[in-house]
Amino acid sequence: MTNESTKNEGPEKHPEPHAAPLADGPSPQEGRGLARVLPDVTLLRTSRDFRLVWTAGLIGMLGSAFPLLVAVPLQVMRITGSTVAVGLIGVAELIPMLLLGLYGGALADAVDRRRLVLLTEVGLAVTTAGMLANALLDRPLLWPLYVGAALTAALQALQWPAAGAMVPQLVPHEQLPAAASLGSLSGNLAVVVGPALGGVVAATAGLPAAYLIGLATFVGSIVLLCRVRPLPARAESEPASLRGIGEGLRYVGARPVLLGTNLVDLVVTVFALPTALFAFLADDLDAMWALGLLYAAPAAGSIAAGATSGWLGRVDRHGRVVVVASAVSAAAILGAGLAGTIALLLPLLVLAGAGNCLADAASSVIWNQSVPDRIRGRLAGIELLAGEIGPTLGQVRSGFVAARLGVRAAVWTGGLAALGGAGVLGGALRGLWRYDARTDPDAVAAKRDREVVPTD
Repeated sequence: MTNESTKNEGPEKHPEPHAAPLADGPSPQEGRGLARVLPDVTLLRTSRDFRLVWTAGLIGMLGSAFPLLVAVPLQVMRITGSTVAVGLIGVAELIPMLLLGLYGGALADAVDRRRLVLLTEVGLAVTTAGMLANALLDRPLLWPLYVGAALTAALQALQWPAAGAMVPQLVPHEQLPAAASLGSLSGNLAVVVGPALGGVVAATAGLPAAYLIGLATFVGSIVLLCRVRPLPARAESEPASLRGIGEGLRYVGARPVLLGTNLVDLVVTVFALPTALFAFLADDLDAMWALGLLYAAPAAGSIAAGATSGWLGRVDRHGRVVVVASAVSAAAILGAGLAGTIALLLPLLVLAGAGNCLADAASSVIWNQSVPDRIRGRLAGIELLAGEIGPTLGQVRSGFVAARLGVRAAVWTGGLAALGGAGVLGGALRGLWRYDARTDPDAVAAKRDREVVPTD
C-alpha cells in the first residue's frame, strides 16, 4: 500500500468502547538526549490497527518502488534509448491522476476506507503481474509499460486519499506529529531499500525478477490490510459527487496555509526532483555501477531526517519548516547538477532527500492538525494531486530539458528554479510562514472537536 500521511478521525456513528480522552503534555519519548530527536514509536506498541496499516504501507511502498521507480524507467530506456520516452512515463501517469485524484478523495469520505484501500491494492498487484508477463516475453513491448504506469497511477489516485485518511482515524490528536514522522520514515525506508535492491536485482537477476518481487510485496500488504478493522464512513456522509469535490476545493482555496504547503511542494517537485534522469546521469558520469546508489541516496537522506524528526512533535511553527527545508532541498539539487563526480553527487542527493522529508512531514502535520473529519478525504485528494502532479510534471520537464540542454544542465537549472520559487513563495505566503498550531483557528477547532479517539 502506498500511503500518504493525511488526515482523519474516527467515525462518529461507530464509537469504540475503549475511547479515551485526549491529554496534553509530553509524549512518552519526550526527554533528553536522543529521545528528543528520535521518532516517537509509542503508536507501534499500543495501536494494533495503526501497526498493521503502517506495516502494510511500508511493504506496499516497497512493491511500488521495485517496478515503478526502477524497472519501468530502465526497461523503457533499454527499449528506446530516449530521455523523452522515459519522460513520457510521467504523461501516462499524469492523466489518470488528474482525472481520478479528486474523485478518490470524495470517495474516501463516502465509503469504508479500509475496503477501498484493500481493493485498490489488489488492483495494483494485478497490474504488476501484467507488467511481469510483458517482461517475460522474448521481445518485451513498449506500450504495456505506459499502460501499466497509467493503470497504476489511476489505482493510486483512488487509494491514496483513503490510505492517508485512515491514519488519523486511528490516532489520538496529540500523536498526529508522531504518526506523520513514522509515516515519513516508513515511506523513505521503502524508497531507499526498494530502488537500491531493485537496481541490484534488475542488473543481476533481470527485470522480470524486479517485477516479481514487487508483486510479492503487494500480496503481503493485502494480507495485512485484511486484518485491519473496518473504517466506515461517517453517518452524515454523502455519495461522492462534483458538488462535494467543489466544497473541498473551496475549503483549501480559502486557507492560505494549506494552499501554501501545496504550492511550495509543487514548485520544488516540478523543478528539483530529477529521478527520471538518474540512469542517464550515471551514464554521463561513466558510473552505471552506481545507479542503485543514485536512486537510494535521496531516500537515505530522508531516512536520516525521518529518524531524527522527533523534534517536529515539539514545535508549533511547521510552516517555517516547510519553506526552509524545501529551499535546502532545491539548493542541494542545484549543486548535484554541477557535481562532476559520483563522490560529490551522492552527498548532495542525500541532503536533497533530507530536505524533502522534513518539508513533507511538516506539511502532513499541518494538514492533520487543521482539517476537519467531514472533509478529510476530499482534501487528501487535493493533497494527492499537489503531491503527485509535481513529480510527474518533473519527469516530463527533466526529459525534454535534458534532450535540449543535456542531462546535467536539466538537473542544475531545475534546482536553481526551485530555489528561487521556494524563496519567493516563502516571502509571499505570510500565512504559511506565521502558522502556529497553538493559535491557528482551524487547528484549534480540530483539536477541540476530537474529544475522544478509537483505541485498539
